[in-house]
Amino acid sequence: MSTAHRVVIAVFPGVDLLDVSGPAEVFALANRVSGGHDRYEVRLAGPEAGEVRTSAGVRLLADLTFGEVGREVDTLLVPGAVDISDDGPVARIDADIVAWVKETAPHARRVASVCVGAHLLAAAGLLDGKTATTHWSTAAQLAAAHPEVTVDADPIFVRADRGRVWTGAGISACLDLALALVAEDLGEDTALAVARQLVMYLKRQGGQSQFSVPLSRPAASRREIDALRLWIADHLDEDLSAPVLAARMCLSERHFARVFKQETGVSPAAYVESARVEAARRLLETTDDPLDRVASAAGLGSAETLHRVFRRQIATTPAAYRRRFRTHAA
Repeated sequence: MSTAHRVVIAVFPGVDLLDVSGPAEVFALANRVSGGHDRYEVRLAGPEAGEVRTSAGVRLLADLTFGEVGREVDTLLVPGAVDISDDGPVARIDADIVAWVKETAPHARRVASVCVGAHLLAAAGLLDGKTATTHWSTAAQLAAAHPEVTVDADPIFVRADRGRVWTGAGISACLDLALALVAEDLGEDTALAVARQLVMYLKRQGGQSQFSVPLSRPAASRREIDALRLWIADHLDEDLSAPVLAARMCLSERHFARVFKQETGVSPAAYVESARVEAARRLLETTDDPLDRVASAAGLGSAETLHRVFRRQIATTPAAYRRRFRTHAA
């Protein structure tokens, strides 16, 4: 029997092309950087034999029908498909695919969804009692349909059930998820070598956000709050305490705090800290400035504060973050 990790990727009409081709390319490159050894055997499985038309119009060929997959599955990878409604994208739930996933998953060492494939895992009962992510545009749908699942729309992937169940966010995050699977199987060095082959200058940790701070908050109904958010981004190294911000808005501190949280979902202090951490991350990714200078430029004051907020917000140190995510040579 082959010692290669057998990866079965589900394909079906309307499946997102990158959700299939992205992970498949990562596993193929893992074989290449491993000296030509077949560390992964990737197979596409569909409801029927023959061509499968993807969301991009490109056709794929299924290697196997669902019925031919059998029990020898190391990693079951489930992408998704969406339908477009007047209210935006809606994850497609096909009862036959859900039934096959539910039947096949117990025989796999691990199961992973890509993008809106999380909806199929949830419908199969595989995410009950677990934290999961999906593409931000369908996260509310997932949470409403499956209250037993803790939906976190922020991370690029989530590892649950001691590594047996993974869920990934949308589009290019499929590469991050696949790289994390390779790192678990073959080690960080191999995963980083694959990332270099993909001309991905960084391999993102799962806890990284799908969004920057401004994009992660919806537009406020009060224009002056949106204007304040833009002003905050341009003045991160200044005093951004609640009294200063309230005075700028010509509101009492208490009323300002209430209005700001109502419009953004977070307190002024939490918003400012997140914006400063994002600025620090960009500086760590793109400069070789010492940590005290990064902290000062981002408005965090000192290297000690920089360490503290990084530990709290993204569970790593500034130095470790820079080692992983530095985007060009010094």
